[in-house]
Amino acid sequence: MSVSETAASFRQLAEQSNAWPFEEARKIVARLKKHPKAEVIFETGYGPSGLPHSGTFGEDARTTMVRHAFRILTDDKVKTRLIAFSDDMDGLRKVPDNVPNKEMLERYLGKPLTKVPDPFGTHPSFGEHNNARLRAFLDHFGFEYEFMSSTECYKSGRFDQALLKVLARFDEVMAIMLPSLREERAASYSPFLPVSPESGIVLQVPVTAHDAKAGTITYQDPDTKEQVVTPVTGGRCKLQWKPDWAMRWLALGVDYEMAGKDLIDSVKLSGEICRALGGIAPDGFNYELFLDEKGQKISKSKGNGLTIEEWLRYASPESLSLFMYREPKAAKRLYFDVIPRNVDEYYQFLDGLERQDARQQLSNPVWHIHSGKPPKIDMPISFAMLLTLVSSSNAENADTLWGFIGRYRPGVTPKTHPKLNELVEYAIHYFRDFVLPGKKFREPKDAERAALIDLRDALSQLPAKATAEDIQNVVYEVGRREPFLDHKKKAKDGKPGVSLDWFNLLYQVLLGQEKGPRFGSFVAVYGLQNTVGMIDGALARSA
Repeated sequence: MSVSETAASFRQLAEQSNAWPFEEARKIVARLKKHPKAEVIFETGYGPSGLPHSGTFGEDARTTMVRHAFRILTDDKVKTRLIAFSDDMDGLRKVPDNVPNKEMLERYLGKPLTKVPDPFGTHPSFGEHNNARLRAFLDHFGFEYEFMSSTECYKSGRFDQALLKVLARFDEVMAIMLPSLREERAASYSPFLPVSPESGIVLQVPVTAHDAKAGTITYQDPDTKEQVVTPVTGGRCKLQWKPDWAMRWLALGVDYEMAGKDLIDSVKLSGEICRALGGIAPDGFNYELFLDEKGQKISKSKGNGLTIEEWLRYASPESLSLFMYREPKAAKRLYFDVIPRNVDEYYQFLDGLERQDARQQLSNPVWHIHSGKPPKIDMPISFAMLLTLVSSSNAENADTLWGFIGRYRPGVTPKTHPKLNELVEYAIHYFRDFVLPGKKFREPKDAERAALIDLRDALSQLPAKATAEDIQNVVYEVGRREPFLDHKKKAKDGKPGVSLDWFNLLYQVLLGQEKGPRFGSFVAVYGLQNTVGMIDGALARSA
């Protein structure tokens, strides 16, 4: 089969794939058939009143996945761009809690973020500081994007024609917006927000007149009470955010932008405005919001949930990408306890890729995470196993863990397996910060104590080179007794199976944690004699 035939066959599989990036990409393909154009524009938005966060990462990661899926469906024959747009001309509404020099910032409330001094003292303005943080953030994760500033677009004249169109359709825009507003807000609402030439503040004032031919609006100065006429172009006005969103879609020709579930109504209103301006609203979907450990919506002001920095202290960016890939339209808890699962399942997906045919690979998350070019990584030990090793040995450094690993897998070193070395460091951080504070050993009951003694004796009789499977069989046989029998399960020999209570007991009594990896595998890595010593310690603690 030739290269072109292979590509065509691959594209056909992609056209049938039910992976959500392909489902989204097919919407854009259908859009192009109705409205042909030479370039497809993807967009993500950023509010630079705060630092980049998990939502920023999720939106850029997911949009990048859809963009790559679209390139596959079109054989990369249609040019694409991803615009990372910063709303840095918004007025500063309140002083953030996590910045220095708060008293200084109080004097600049209402001014565009690019006119507010940088409280960190590193950039000409607060907006530019946060824009730089955004770009560094996106660059760190390797996103391919084009940065665009609201301030620059307004002041350079890039938005002028679209702004004049909003002015020409002023009444239509008002007719769309007013029914969505409270009576008091509707009485003074205007889609245009003039920027005061005296104070520099983005004014929330009624527009008393508008002249589409002159390209101006008239408003009453809140201080002097005089009528002021100002052009809507050249950065002398900006739009309220819903009309602004619609105007931006029109001006930049945006074809695809996703948004959080909390913006469903805003997306609909902006879409209506975009169509009223003669544009075509972009495709996209509304993703669910992240929840904290209590099931409450994550909020920047509350500081609940898990930050990007915290995730990257305990796990790799790829594991975070897997979390973002999964079920984007379902609410998910973004908290510490989701990390180990996503770390291990990322490597499981990666390991399984080579054994999959092309159709299956297109539904494998790592194919989308790595834009169709997943790396080959040998991960001989799971993150869950490393966490259990740290917990059992109270490891204070990586050398202790590598001692176990080297004995279990001779020849595996930090140099031969650098990704495993990263995982070791992540495991130590995770244990110290999250597992250790909640570590609590429970005492075994009499029947459980007797079972632990039998397990200790049985493990002591095994040869030093016993395999993980040999050890697991012994653990299973020792647990085949009351109160651990599971009469609903049947073992291979037809006898009753062993309930999870037996295995949970081992972790709760021996390690002070609720769950753990397969116990036989753990013992194989930790060592038979070390495990016997651990059981003796637990028995002594509860004597």
